[in-house]
Amino acid sequence: MSCVGDDMGVIVRTAARATIPLIGIFGAYIVMHGHLTPGGGFQGGATIAGAGILFLLAFGLKEMKKSYNKNLYSALEGIGGLAFLGAAMLGVGVAFFYNVLWHSGPFFNGKPGTLLSAGYLPIMNLAVGLKVFTGLVSAMASLALYRRWRS
Repeated sequence: MSCVGDDMGVIVRTAARATIPLIGIFGAYIVMHGHLTPGGGFQGGATIAGAGILFLLAFGLKEMKKSYNKNLYSALEGIGGLAFLGAAMLGVGVAFFYNVLWHSGPFFNGKPGTLLSAGYLPIMNLAVGLKVFTGLVSAMASLALYRRWRS
């Protein structure tokens, strides 16, 4: 039985080695600038997950098993969710999701339009990006590991 990626040629693997870091960097850019440009945590997390899925497709399930740790990804997904809820709870004295870092915080309250200008929105984007990235890569790894079809 052939696994995904076993029959990929040297050109596909070389192209994947070159593009996977670029996809990850671009996804991180989308997450970090989500409060200034179109994008954010979900879009950036899905982009970064695309790098993980490309790794699975280009190098196959055997290589993915070497670098994928189910417990680590599960813990990171939980941390992303808790960080999001924790940031939402910061302003619960006023209102749920009240942006206290922007209104009265010592940092992240800079000039509008700059990277550090949105209070805890970049923190929430990071949390959502982490949750989406780990969730999508885990889902794809699960589909690849527990498939029931034959090639």
